[in-house]
Amino acid sequence: MNAIEIRGLKKSFRGLHAVDGLNMTVPVGAIYGFIGENGSGKSTTEKLICGHLVPSGGKIKLFGKSYRDAGVRVRIGALIENTGCFPNSSVYQNLMMQCINLGIEDPDAEIDRVLKIVRMEDNKRLKFKKCSLGMKQRIGIAMALLGDPALLILDEPINGLDTDGMRIMREILVDITKNYGCTVLISSHILGELEKIATHYGIIRQGKMIQELTAEEMENRCQTYTTLKTPDMQGAFGLLRRQYADVRVEDGTIRIYDVDDTEGIVDFLMQNGHPVSEIKKNRIGLEEYYIELMSRKEGA
Repeated sequence: MNAIEIRGLKKSFRGLHAVDGLNMTVPVGAIYGFIGENGSGKSTTEKLICGHLVPSGGKIKLFGKSYRDAGVRVRIGALIENTGCFPNSSVYQNLMMQCINLGIEDPDAEIDRVLKIVRMEDNKRLKFKKCSLGMKQRIGIAMALLGDPALLILDEPINGLDTDGMRIMREILVDITKNYGCTVLISSHILGELEKIATHYGIIRQGKMIQELTAEEMENRCQTYTTLKTPDMQGAFGLLRRQYADVRVEDGTIRIYDVDDTEGIVDFLMQNGHPVSEIKKNRIGLEEYYIELMSRKEGA
């Protein structure tokens, strides 16, 4: 079963298509990285899934049922745009108000549960306005986790966080899926961080899904390459082009794609009078893959 299944989703604002025939499939248990430039339709799609907006067309199914189904709606938690917390109230008070809104029977136990998940159990008496940005984002996730949802929708939860804040957020999201059985849909511009946790990806452009793939498929599509420098870059480049299929000059280095034998490359160049001053193995990551995919689409 899929946690989210969308077909032909459309949403227009004053004749402009924010979402234009979008298809999406998010398996149960996935951390689905939702990627796209500003204005591509990510946040609008998330709001449509949550029921904050009404679609202009298409279908949304959550766990095999219509997204309008009352039994399905209670299984969704979301953090979109901001936490909606009261700045002068404590973390505990903000969570308690949400528990009351949701009709949770044992709110104290539920608050303790979600604060433990987001590593905030020692900060429940702290006023929200005194929390750091990373803490505020974790409080927002705690709010979304109240009631033990099966699907969590997060809009840019790691943007603006420092290195330690992003590490903690990664650990929390992996913990949510592995130990609490929650599916996570997360959008972010920080693709290097997303690459560390996502199991699936959806790439959106101008309101259309242009590619969906698993982390394994992404790994297979992201080429490995060797970069090197020599005193005679032009001569070495011409020589290597006759020996290897894909050789390029990029960023002041020679790149040889899909060749893992650095020792063989060095020996070949040395035998032909080109000593190597620098060489290392690399791999195209999610960010480079995304940029290349976008440039291909623009040229299509």
